[in-house]
Amino acid sequence: MTEDLLQVRVRNQWWDVWDQFKTHRGAVWGGGFLLFITLFVLLGPYIWQLDATKLDIRNKDLRPFYTALSGTANWTWAHPLGTDNLGRDTLAKLIEGGQVSLSVGWVAMALALVLGTLIGVLAGYFRRLDNLLMRFTDLVLSLPLLPLLLVMMLLFRDQLRAAFGPETGIFILIVVVIGITSWMQTARIVRGDVLALKEREFVLAARSIGTPAYRMIIRHLLPNVMSPIMVSATLGLANAIITESALSFLGLGFPSDYPTWGKLLFDSVDRMADYPERVIWPGLAISLTVLSVNYIGDGLRDALDPRIRGL
Repeated sequence: MTEDLLQVRVRNQWWDVWDQFKTHRGAVWGGGFLLFITLFVLLGPYIWQLDATKLDIRNKDLRPFYTALSGTANWTWAHPLGTDNLGRDTLAKLIEGGQVSLSVGWVAMALALVLGTLIGVLAGYFRRLDNLLMRFTDLVLSLPLLPLLLVMMLLFRDQLRAAFGPETGIFILIVVVIGITSWMQTARIVRGDVLALKEREFVLAARSIGTPAYRMIIRHLLPNVMSPIMVSATLGLANAIITESALSFLGLGFPSDYPTWGKLLFDSVDRMADYPERVIWPGLAISLTVLSVNYIGDGLRDALDPRIRGL
């Protein structure tokens, strides 16, 4: 009977979270767009089966569909978003580039969360490690991240490409570089919550009966810091997508024949005056994806706060 009541209470709590989340229109819109863009890049290759790397010189520099309405350029339904200067389909490149950009974002965000949560919990729970870990965090925060990213890319790019191949090696390098330079905010947030939780009655009671430190962290502390971790996850995903796009835009990302949203921007800059739509499509994809993730983070922050939910 008691277990049934606990299950009902947990279920009702998450229903309260969902009810509060629904009241944030930006978060609902952001969740819908993130779901749409995820399905777009996952299911897109099965619907739009053109090869993103296929060259078709006879159909190069086709303009998107809006120019067909005004009659200013040649256009075909075979390439609704146009083609580049080598005849490669823009829609197919946008789909394939989204797969890479979102994959980098999710994996790098997961790595940053694991590092940040681990360091934050250790610093907050073990007093003798607090000063050392937080000073290390301050040191990493004080480093100029963009020059650091560029240096790391230049130092390890050739070795990883030789070991794992040009695509896999660069993917591993970008994920690791973004992950190990994005964990600091999560560590600070988790440390602050753990310091507060250490003084709560249930933690003191568990400590009084001799609960080991690892069990205290896993069973009592981590479940109670999941809310800020989830909010940090959304912000970390947006940061990872922007960082990967910046690296690709600077020419330090994936190979030239391996499209990402940032790489599409980089390849389109030279002819931006003549073909502005080539910059607009990947720019919109990056901007709307990051905006939707930020709105989701705002909605989760409000929904997971019991004071805002009125509990």
